[in-house]
Amino acid sequence: MRLTTFSDYSLRTLIYLGVRPGRLATIADIATAYDISANHLMKVVHQLAQAGDVVTVRGQHGGMRLARRPEEINIGAVVRRTEPDMDLVPCFGSSTGCRIQPACGLAVVLSEALAAFLAVLDRHTLADLLQEPERITPLLGIPAER
Repeated sequence: MRLTTFSDYSLRTLIYLGVRPGRLATIADIATAYDISANHLMKVVHQLAQAGDVVTVRGQHGGMRLARRPEEINIGAVVRRTEPDMDLVPCFGSSTGCRIQPACGLAVVLSEALAAFLAVLDRHTLADLLQEPERITPLLGIPAER
């Protein structure tokens, strides 16, 4: 299983905001911290805001912050929302199917594996990813709070 860049950036954005509770951050802040595309992050932030994970503040001193407590943001829900599909192999999403589909054991095994993957993600929240914010913030170039 490989997550899309969109899912990766969504989780990174949530982590960045999570280590700075209550403080506003800009797309530029996050893009710089991770050395990623600000243009791509705009789409990510828009989707996170629509989902209710992030609140955006407009204006000269605007930015974004978490809309909910980290304990309320489920990682499995974020991944399900940010992945365009969960087809592990091309034939899962194919309208024409596969020649051996009626007798294929691979589909059953891969579906079970996907369910296990998502079950692990469902057991975790953003708070679980923020266990050591003091180790994360310097890696992102975020100055220590005084």
